[in-house]
Amino acid sequence: MFHIALFEPQIAPNTGNIIRLCANNGCQLHLIEPMGFNLEEKKLRRAGLDYHEFANVSVYPDYWAFKEAMKDKRIFACTTKGSGHYHKVKYQPDDVLLFGAETHGLSDEVMESIDPSMRIRIPMLPDSRSLNLSNSVAIISLEAWRQNDFSGGV
Repeated sequence: MFHIALFEPQIAPNTGNIIRLCANNGCQLHLIEPMGFNLEEKKLRRAGLDYHEFANVSVYPDYWAFKEAMKDKRIFACTTKGSGHYHKVKYQPDDVLLFGAETHGLSDEVMESIDPSMRIRIPMLPDSRSLNLSNSVAIISLEAWRQNDFSGGV
């Protein structure tokens, strides 16, 4: 299925919501440190309800360790700085959807490591800054899954 990666997530309830989403759509979740919380935090567990045991979650010490682990996969940077719209991509099983931190997005170093053609965004009104991280993950991951006939799993 697909991979969802969170670069330096800062807000525990967002990650908890994403864990719940991954438990229900079959995506593997990758968390890239440093994080603004620990995985045992009460707010994270509350947001994820009892879905933690059904989600496949991996943690990486930094972006480069994550990138090495994903070296044979297509990585899409999901960012407000992307030039392509998320719904125009032809997603393939095993694609990686990389999202930045709630407070600062993807670092310049990370952005430079991803080809501009692989940087996608969700359309918004002109004066809008960004959507909630867990909402963005849901929108893009469900589109990828839809394009693949809602089939498969991790």
